[in-house]
Amino acid sequence: MTAITIGLIQSVAGESKAENIKNTTDHIRLAAKKGAKIICLQELFATTYFPREEKKDATALAESVPSPFSNQFSALAKELKVVLIVPFYEKKGKEQFNSALVFDADGKQLATYRKHHIPHDPLFYEKDYFKESSDEYIVYKTKYGPFSVLICYDQWFPEAARICALKGAEMIFYPTAIGNIKGHEASEGDWHDAWETIQRSHAIANSVVVAAVNRVGEEKELHFWGGSFVCDAFGNVVKRAGDKEEILIVDVDIARNKEIRDAWGFMRSRRPETYGFICKK
Repeated sequence: MTAITIGLIQSVAGESKAENIKNTTDHIRLAAKKGAKIICLQELFATTYFPREEKKDATALAESVPSPFSNQFSALAKELKVVLIVPFYEKKGKEQFNSALVFDADGKQLATYRKHHIPHDPLFYEKDYFKESSDEYIVYKTKYGPFSVLICYDQWFPEAARICALKGAEMIFYPTAIGNIKGHEASEGDWHDAWETIQRSHAIANSVVVAAVNRVGEEKELHFWGGSFVCDAFGNVVKRAGDKEEILIVDVDIARNKEIRDAWGFMRSRRPETYGFICKK
């Protein structure tokens, strides 16, 4: 398939995990009814953004796999015949990860993606909760096309997007939880603009569709701005959400990826023999 309808679910998360899951499940059903074939949720969709607090014991919020949590989304993907990307707080043995489950349209659970780059800044204390992944980057070859999933802070690293494209991804989904700190004026400039710009640049440099889905709402000191968007393989924004709960439904044509890639020569003109320095610590 080259023409694909994707759905991004941008929502407000409350303190009740059960209510968040129910609300999101309703949104998934509506997105499927509107024609979405690949549906992506925001980072840590089932909970508030708990890493805003330092060293809190949040293990009660974590889910293992398989579990009733994963089984319900597997069943939903199969029922609706859609591909689902479900970011969650994962408990794996004695370790916890910021992860994403992926289910194909027949409900089959594919490999779990675990976030590679973990930030640790005021109100984003993720190293207190999540282990950095050492897994390989994944290309999911689904019924509706090949794509990769990278999570939030991964989006600032061009190496991750390039690897996914080289491995055959035609789309990159970035589930995200990012916003402004209330009362803080960033000296470096507009965080929202930088967030969108860096992801559009990955689309251009790699000739892939990029879909970013962000949460919305007020959570203590943080204001999540939403702004979920999809851009084509030359970085043109096809559609963008506002700052309220929204289901963004977007038609994309991944056949254009190859046209742009071939015309601009981004891949065939690479000089990997000169890039060794970036792999040094």
